[in-house]
Amino acid sequence: MKKLLNTAVALSLFATTQFVNAVTVKDRKGDFILDTVPQRIVALEYSYVDALAQIGVSPVGVADDNDKTRILQQVRDKVQPWESVGTRSQPSLEAIAALKPDLIIADDNRHSAVYEELKKIAPTVVFNSRNENYAENLETAQKIGDLLGKSTEMKERITKHEQYISDIAKSLPKGKKAIMGVSSETQFHLHNNESYAGGLIEKLGFEMPKAASDNKPNSVVGLEQVVAEKPELMILTHYRDQHIAQKWENEALWKVIPAVKNNQIMTVDGNLWSRARGIDAAEIIAKELQGFVNKSTK
Repeated sequence: MKKLLNTAVALSLFATTQFVNAVTVKDRKGDFILDTVPQRIVALEYSYVDALAQIGVSPVGVADDNDKTRILQQVRDKVQPWESVGTRSQPSLEAIAALKPDLIIADDNRHSAVYEELKKIAPTVVFNSRNENYAENLETAQKIGDLLGKSTEMKERITKHEQYISDIAKSLPKGKKAIMGVSSETQFHLHNNESYAGGLIEKLGFEMPKAASDNKPNSVVGLEQVVAEKPELMILTHYRDQHIAQKWENEALWKVIPAVKNNQIMTVDGNLWSRARGIDAAEIIAKELQGFVNKSTK
């Protein structure tokens, strides 16, 4: 009897790690196929940790730029502690291998150069976290859910998310011109509707700058181009204490921007609005934007 029970337990455990049929998703390299449910996942971008958190899966390793606080607190609250595998731009192959992963989730932009090395460590699926737009981010989250045997759970979470965003959009003005800019010491990156935050802002009912024919999510622009957009709302984030927008504030052109004249400048956290990219991130961004707009219109 004891032997039969042990056999039953073993079969049950095997079933939980085995797909009935192999799962195939489209990634940046083509068809990616898994025939077992991964148990030890290494995530090389913040958005992948967000996606895993939505379905109750904790990664064993994360490229967290050696700073766990860069992962949003709301995401960290949903997962167990992980081992850092270094920076997103140059993750440590040795640290990844030491964790004995059975799935690595990589970024096409950052990790193509080490893709073949990653594949030698574990099956490696490649998405487009760094440059994907808001809609694509949700599609990627669903694919991650599919690969983890939690397709239904992810669909339910995305449906709930979309309703949340829709409800906030109903409380915001429609068609108001907005821009989002990331200001460094010498450059101003204008994010368009193909950027992650830009697409979300557009989803919330604002008119965002359209991407050029190359579909790049942002472009470096000067003050004249910002003025030409005639934004009624400016959402700005600064990666440095000293940044180019500070210099522009003393220019006459800056003062003719509608958002400047009407005090509609929202300064935001770059880690949340630019780096995080995920379901939890989007909901926090939407709530912050709602709070700013509603407060400023009272």
